[in-house]
Amino acid sequence: MKVIIAPDSFKDSLSAHGIAEAIASGWKKVFPEAEVITCPMADGGEGSIEAVLEVCAGEWREQTVHGPLGESVVAKWGWLETEKIALIEMAQASGIQLVKPSQRDACISSTFGTGELILAALNAGAEEIVLTVGGSATNDAGTGLLSALGAKFLDEDNNVLQSGGLSLQNLTRIDLTHFDPRIKQTKFLLAADVTNPLCGVNGASHIFGPQKGATPEQVLLLDNALAHFADISAALLGYDKRNEPGTGASGGLGYAAKAFLNAEFRSGVEVIAELNHLSDKINGANWVITGEGKFDGQTLNGKTPFGVAKIAKNANVPVIVIAGTLGENYQELYKHGITAAFSLTSGPINLEDACINAANLIFERTIDIAQLIKTSSFIK
Repeated sequence: MKVIIAPDSFKDSLSAHGIAEAIASGWKKVFPEAEVITCPMADGGEGSIEAVLEVCAGEWREQTVHGPLGESVVAKWGWLETEKIALIEMAQASGIQLVKPSQRDACISSTFGTGELILAALNAGAEEIVLTVGGSATNDAGTGLLSALGAKFLDEDNNVLQSGGLSLQNLTRIDLTHFDPRIKQTKFLLAADVTNPLCGVNGASHIFGPQKGATPEQVLLLDNALAHFADISAALLGYDKRNEPGTGASGGLGYAAKAFLNAEFRSGVEVIAELNHLSDKINGANWVITGEGKFDGQTLNGKTPFGVAKIAKNANVPVIVIAGTLGENYQELYKHGITAAFSLTSGPINLEDACINAANLIFERTIDIAQLIKTSSFIK
């Protein structure tokens, strides 16, 4: 029997690696002779680099950069030496977790630090940069990132604009004279699990601005400012990408990546699966086990179990989901390659205890599932 274990992390509990190891231990308890392959996964958000480095022969690197409000932060990024691929998780430098709730300000927060990570990758000799986005504190359409790479955003008096999305309402000209020339020789891959456009009611400001501290009035101002930036950019570049899927990711950083870095936009889970060679591992397997903290109808929007199930379905391999909780409409996933889904707990338990005891709960639940399979007609 060959089993592939490819879960996401359980937020505030265990990493994807920890989840995979707990499932593997439970499965081996029932099937000690089974070939069990762990492949920690992610969907482009927090933990994506860790998931890849757990599987690939990569390394963590650190860089001191500017945080969302200009403070110094130490950010990690991943490096695959053989492939010359850099893995940059924008939340490391520009994430909302770096800013206290009382200090969050979508009008002035900047992605400058993420641009500094890109510079570090270019200096290391990166030929490809995978930029995973999600969990940002920013709404600057990626102009901070572009500034770190040499772009200048100027007002009518030829002064450089202040950091943040709101100042873009005063943008008159973009100067790319000193934009890093290595950008054109580097392949960029934008990995995200959101497909929002840059502007409008489904855009970066309206959908994500409030959680970053924007008031209703500021949301409108920011949306107009980002639209103005897109107008100026389109006139300069000769094309307009504001309505393309993913341009609203991470406060519009997706727009900067697609318009100025020529980044290819792909589902985060697909990118991580490709880097981890998940398809090759699933080929010939009897079972795939995946999971996430909350498994529900939202999982259809490019979350890890959905992406894993898609790959497994193509290989005609059944998929089991082990989740912290089963939410509304999780049964919809049965139409997309999921064979069965199981909740982590067998009875009432508070969230804190569930998080603390997650490894043991996963181990026990896996044993239950494996016992069922052992006595069923599926495995002879």
